Amino acid sequence: MRKLISAFFLLFIISHMWETPIYADDESDGRMALYKKTSAVSGIPWEYIAAIDQFERQIHDDPDEGRVTAIKIDPMFWYGHDTGKSIPRGIFPNGWGTDGNGDGKADIENDEDILWSISNYINSYGIAREDIKIALWNYYKRDLTVQTIMNTAEVFKKFKTVALTDRDFPLPTHANYSYRSTWGDARGFGGRRIHEGTDIFANYGVPVKSTTYGVVEMKGWNRYGGWRIGIRDIYNIYHYYAHLHSFAEDVKVGDVVKPGDVIGGVGASGYGPPGTSGKFPPHLHYGMYKDNGKTEWSFDPYPYLRKWERMAK
Repeated sequence: MRKLISAFFLLFIISHMWETPIYADDESDGRMALYKKTSAVSGIPWEYIAAIDQFERQIHDDPDEGRVTAIKIDPMFWYGHDTGKSIPRGIFPNGWGTDGNGDGKADIENDEDILWSISNYINSYGIAREDIKIALWNYYKRDLTVQTIMNTAEVFKKFKTVALTDRDFPLPTHANYSYRSTWGDARGFGGRRIHEGTDIFANYGVPVKSTTYGVVEMKGWNRYGGWRIGIRDIYNIYHYYAHLHSFAEDVKVGDVVKPGDVIGGVGASGYGPPGTSGKFPPHLHYGMYKDNGKTEWSFDPYPYLRKWERMAK
């Protein structure tokens, strides 16, 4: 277990670093200031602190009035009391709630106290990537949550900001393509099921692009989707691109991508063993799946595609 800096020295640093309230015209600038100050004192890379907040920002409502971060701390984590959840007491024996702004109080609703307490908790495991993963798993008890946070941290690290709002249409807007809302339509192959995406018909080989910032989480063959790629973005959304003719030569699992990056080409693969193709017109199946921290579900991408298409033009 990594030895922590003495409590007195930490309190001295914190009280001086947090004594001036942070105000920013740009909300993301205010968040970045908090993340980086916490990182400077704790040694936890800022992108992990930011990724935890980003994950919770998607599973909760907007931050409460007076808050900058959206993290809602588990009371058992904060106080060490049994809240009826199935979290072993040994993980949070006395609670991790700590004064982070030097006012002498550990406030479960205060951003500075929250970020500092989370950093202390992570530091008890270590600050290497694998140590942070273990700490996150022991808190959230969910593999997908840990995976999402780690992916988001990689995106923030690469682009050095949390202000990543650009989007792109998955095909070049100058290409010959067509699509309509097909989410929820009945499908018969593979059993009775609904269509969990929008089909965009285009010619073989038309470039397929990432619509968002994210990490390539999956790449390979599926008997229904053929050659397909999955990208998880910083908004807890999984983007699914199926029936590809080919992959971009340099794309691989774990890559960080941005809107507009080419990841493959339109095809007609799938509905059989690897290599099966041509059983239907070439098109891109584009699906979106939202995660709320407990479960993941498909939703209609059509309205978003229309919006991104207008933006791209």
